[in-house]
Amino acid sequence: MRSLAERIVFTLNGAQIEVHVPPATRLSDLLRDTLGLRGTKIGCNAGDCGACTVLLDGRQVCACLVPAGQVAGRHVTTVEGLASEGRLSALQEVFARHGAAQCGICTPGMLMAAADLLARTPQPDEQQVLDSLGGVLCRCTGYRKIVEAVLSVGRDSPGFVPSPGPGQAVGARLRHPDAEAIVTGTHRFGADEVPDGAFLTLRAVRSPHPHARFTIGDLSPLFARFPGLVRVLTAADVPGQNLFGIYPTGKDQPVLAPGYVRMRGEAVAALVGDAETVAAIRDEDLPIAWEVLPPVSFFDALAGTAPDLHPHAPGNVLCRGRVKAGDASAALAAASHHAAVTIETGFVEHAYIEPEAGYARRVGDRIEIVACTQTPYMDRDEIALILGLRPEQVRVIPTATGGGFGGKLDLSLQPLVAVAAWLTGQPVRCVYTRPESMASTTKRHPARIRAEAACDREGKLVAFRFHGDFNTGAYASWGPTVANRVPVHATGPYAVPNVLNTSAAIHTTDTTAGAFRGFGVPQAAIAHEALMDMLAERCGLDPLEFRLRNALRPGDVTPTGQVLPRAVGLVACLEALAPRWRALRAEAEAFNRGSSGPLRHGVGVACMWYGIGNTSMSNPSEMTLGVGRDGRFTLYSGAMDIGQGSRAIMAQIAADALGVPVSAISITGADTDLTRDAGKTSASRQTFVSGNAAKAAAENLRRKLLALANAGPEARLVPVPGGLVVEDGDRSVALDLARLPADERGDVLVGEGRFDPPTTALDADGRGIPYAAYAFAAQVAMVEVDTELGTVRPLRILAAHDVGRAVNPTQVEGQIHGGIAQGIGLALMEEFFPGRNENLHDYLIPTFGDVPPIEITLIEEPDPLGPFGAKGIGEPALIATAPAILGAIYHATGVRLTRVPATPDRVRAALLAAGAAR
Repeated sequence: MRSLAERIVFTLNGAQIEVHVPPATRLSDLLRDTLGLRGTKIGCNAGDCGACTVLLDGRQVCACLVPAGQVAGRHVTTVEGLASEGRLSALQEVFARHGAAQCGICTPGMLMAAADLLARTPQPDEQQVLDSLGGVLCRCTGYRKIVEAVLSVGRDSPGFVPSPGPGQAVGARLRHPDAEAIVTGTHRFGADEVPDGAFLTLRAVRSPHPHARFTIGDLSPLFARFPGLVRVLTAADVPGQNLFGIYPTGKDQPVLAPGYVRMRGEAVAALVGDAETVAAIRDEDLPIAWEVLPPVSFFDALAGTAPDLHPHAPGNVLCRGRVKAGDASAALAAASHHAAVTIETGFVEHAYIEPEAGYARRVGDRIEIVACTQTPYMDRDEIALILGLRPEQVRVIPTATGGGFGGKLDLSLQPLVAVAAWLTGQPVRCVYTRPESMASTTKRHPARIRAEAACDREGKLVAFRFHGDFNTGAYASWGPTVANRVPVHATGPYAVPNVLNTSAAIHTTDTTAGAFRGFGVPQAAIAHEALMDMLAERCGLDPLEFRLRNALRPGDVTPTGQVLPRAVGLVACLEALAPRWRALRAEAEAFNRGSSGPLRHGVGVACMWYGIGNTSMSNPSEMTLGVGRDGRFTLYSGAMDIGQGSRAIMAQIAADALGVPVSAISITGADTDLTRDAGKTSASRQTFVSGNAAKAAAENLRRKLLALANAGPEARLVPVPGGLVVEDGDRSVALDLARLPADERGDVLVGEGRFDPPTTALDADGRGIPYAAYAFAAQVAMVEVDTELGTVRPLRILAAHDVGRAVNPTQVEGQIHGGIAQGIGLALMEEFFPGRNENLHDYLIPTFGDVPPIEITLIEEPDPLGPFGAKGIGEPALIATAPAILGAIYHATGVRLTRVPATPDRVRAALLAAGAAR
């Protein structure tokens, strides 16, 4: 029964207002939908994430848990109330300066929690910050820069450059171009965008079974019962191809299942109507008859006892990968020291704070999609196939994306709203719930890995053998990418002459596994770093020294036969960590000698390498840079910024290549009608690939401008009010841009840039050049293990990363912090179980208190192909953390964990089995 509206009067951001809404209305819905204050973000609607935090009578509350009736006569403050007279508050200013926001979806909640703290404790200490902000989750930042920002209010001003001069942007700690929008809550995410005028709402009906056949009966009684229901979409309604997927030859996932489902959460129908009606219809109201089939587990699929789920994958093997060099079997047999390990990992949820959201609208014979995404052009091409249209009939306008980490590379709601809008002719909007997002979207691949390695008496590696089976779930998604990338990386960043690495992507009726920050390399790193520790112990060598002896160096040959160029910074990373490594090891061992209780300290080290961009595949990026009649530059960048900072990075690179201050360049973000295809925001490729394209576009435009002035290549471009001056020695020429014809965007000259990393295909043995550049890193973790409870607490992380060139050091540090936090989750707490923990209460991710102090050393070994020497950092930040933590647990207890995450019950069981428990 519909609740009756009541008059509610309260004070909002200092002004008294009156509303008429049902008293049970969530305060978050009142603020966003009734009052239009969309700075308060929604991440879970359950009080788990804290994104909707506001102040109620000065104290922080989750707006999604507060009924509107409870605010009558009280004071509510939202993020919109922090700024005053158009000026950021001191708190907002330090968040912007410190890089305390990345994607920005959690930032309004963080700011409100911090405002609560600072009102009561103007000069808090770090523990007070951790405690007061602990109810707000962030998946991007790793929390450390948020802590720094709050502690700095009224105390200091960070070393940030407001407007560097020409040629000084690369390397400067510049504020992100979207920082002000983020800290004021005006950055618009998928759920913040609402079509103009009337629109319909869509909700998917999803399978409650992992494996089943089904039929949908007569729907006319449903329409009669719910007059607000406009349409129920089924597989038969898809106008074009009812399949999508990442690879052109691997499109196997239906938009709507045609009578057969392979995973729980698969969409079988879609309800389209007014929002109230769609919300009121229960899945049980639909006439769906289910024939439940036996599920296909990872174990069954590997055993070969399960029925094939796809005709193109006999034995449920989607694909295999292989890299071979030398004779691994012979070298293993002849080696002085040998080690072997078996590792198991589970599903890991992306847990971005923004659930998928967006809408579609039909515009004549075109369709427009406004939604969060990591890959607008791939979305465009997929939607065209699904609707039976030409690609140019589809426009994708990405919203701000509140975290992705690979999870928003695959289509989610886009095909559903596109089909609905196309067929009804009306705008159609969809916002996933948190459980729906977690049930239906991709995860990190579970892995079962068997690996062995051997070295000679001096501790030099001679052989490595690896096989990894990866549970790719119901559909292919990025399974082929994982199967191909892992064998290339499985040896780790070490020189090994004899290698045999193989992999397989296996279909099951589990949730589809896809891209998640590393494409299987983090799982492989757990295995290869355990082997390095084991061999070091057998040789009587320090673990860091063993890695130094075997680290890849310039001129070394990788297992694929690729000769590495000079930009190989792993040795420098290890050497930078060595003094602190030795000190922390000694400190931990002294603690353990003096401790009679259950606590033990340990310190571990791990290394990683990561190929930037696609594996042996073309992955070009194109950029354009225009200049208008007023001399103002616009960079048209299709590189999606999902929190990693690509908008700032592209502008900094373009500014220095053009030779103007970065303040002279504005940015038009991704839009398939306005920007060129910059490729996917994945594989740590945007800085390296799109950065090169931006650099090329700027250089191209610079040449055109200098030619107008008949100036030499060393001339200076000087933006002046209303125009542009070229200074060439003693000669100064004011360019008369106003006389030039302008294009539809207002540009009179446009520079174009394109870059595609030079790689080659891999042969049957995985030989070739899979990547044009590699990132390297080493990390050290110090932990405390409670041998009675099995709990593991990280105490400190040291991270040395070869980034080529830090285009924006603040953003690089933020990426490393965030990657380390996700690595802590992978190591210690995160495991997704379909149907069991599809929320942010039962699925645990690191909070403020879980991420220890992090010490970062940036190693700058410029890559000859990188823009100003830069290479990627997004995925490399994560990969070494989990193996370093697991190595630290071993150092503390003498027990090696082989099932990840190392949850307290698993740690306790391993300690008991080894007789090491208290």
